[in-house]
Amino acid sequence: MTTRIAPFAAHEPPGTSVSATVQGVIDTIFARIKAKEYEVDERLPSERTLAAELGVARNTVREALDVLETRRVIRRRAGSGSFVTYESELGRNAAPSALASNTSPLHHLVVRGILEPEMVRLAIINMTPRQIEALGETLSQMEQVHTDAAAFSRQEEELYRQIAQGTGNPLLAACYELTIDACRQNFRSALLRRHLTPKRIGDYQQRYNTLFNAIASRDIEAAVEFIKLHLIEEQKLLLQEA
Repeated sequence: MTTRIAPFAAHEPPGTSVSATVQGVIDTIFARIKAKEYEVDERLPSERTLAAELGVARNTVREALDVLETRRVIRRRAGSGSFVTYESELGRNAAPSALASNTSPLHHLVVRGILEPEMVRLAIINMTPRQIEALGETLSQMEQVHTDAAAFSRQEEELYRQIAQGTGNPLLAACYELTIDACRQNFRSALLRRHLTPKRIGDYQQRYNTLFNAIASRDIEAAVEFIKLHLIEEQKLLLQEA
């Protein structure tokens, strides 16, 4: 009989359930992290390596990593792998995580409406050419996803995270990280299943390409206008759920 990861039980997203095999992988990886076999900010072994070490299928490892990312034990970086964040994020930010789990979709959208236009404006002013190049690489990764809603969502999160970090304001970036956490914790998975169809994924890819072009050309007006229109579309989807 496997044991649940106790520190995260209170924050587990509603409806989350995994098989005993997946839970065993979760427990093993988390135990290694607690034992400092994998240090904070260290990259985990690849899915293929973990699957071979643990004697499970690769998709089992991937599902376990999905859960660990949702619980903020690790963070995936597009094209780079999975990195430990347990001490630096979860261990120090338990209260913000609890707050995120109690945030409604409407509250989340209101906060995005406050943060994102200014976040994009500051990013265009402050992002370095290398940061813009990295943003383009994330967009390229996003454009490779056609049907996998969860994978597309991870790339979307990374795109916004890079924009937040590009503002050069660590406090703003930390605030936006909390909005990402809130999005994951309680309602995003249900919305993903209903709304992130292959057609909508394609539409979003075109939209984010437009946003990237505005950022790359340092066009503040166009980028901010894009964000405002995108938030209106998100509001329409939310109202469909009401």
